[in-house]
Amino acid sequence: MSCWALVPLKARRLGKSRLAGVLDEAARASLVQSMLERVLAALADAREIERIAVVCCEPERVPPGVLSLPDSGQGLNDALAAGASRLWARGADELLVIHADLPLVRAADIDRFVRCGRSQGMALAADRHGTGTNALFVASVMDFSFRFGAHSLSRHLAAAHARGIAPALPELDSLAFDIDTPADLACLLPETLMPTAYIPPPTSAGARRHA
Repeated sequence: MSCWALVPLKARRLGKSRLAGVLDEAARASLVQSMLERVLAALADAREIERIAVVCCEPERVPPGVLSLPDSGQGLNDALAAGASRLWARGADELLVIHADLPLVRAADIDRFVRCGRSQGMALAADRHGTGTNALFVASVMDFSFRFGAHSLSRHLAAAHARGIAPALPELDSLAFDIDTPADLACLLPETLMPTAYIPPPTSAGARRHA
């Protein structure tokens, strides 16, 4: 099976605007970059992920070895739908959509999440408040309508149930914790936010996992 990970990334000027009261623009940009690198590093280490793509409007922010997909600027869900279509066309059999603001994410939890999703056809990772969706996995090619935004978990569940799918809902702390507000930021120790650099794969046959 060819499982692609698809990571949406906001434009710099829009990144973590709700933190403007506690972090200046440079600090917010550094935080966003640090979290992105942690997510990409975890995906690179995950055994169940074959390849990685980032959908964004600033391709220069995407590191070597990761596919950059264009963001049309029509909103997150439209960008993900277009990105997913491109990945299906490239031969993806499975798709993991995962946000770029998960500072605690671990490769082992990504693998567990994917395996849970395979068993039921889909998996959803709720945020720690139980209302948002931090990751979504679909185990086969499908035209699924992404519903990211306010109260996305209930909306994704409704869309899945309309298709006759009962998604897995594994409770994984490293996928539940995201950074949106000053209260979220206050829950982390400073050292947690130190970058874990994404290391491009080697140019050998193994590199094809992420190219």
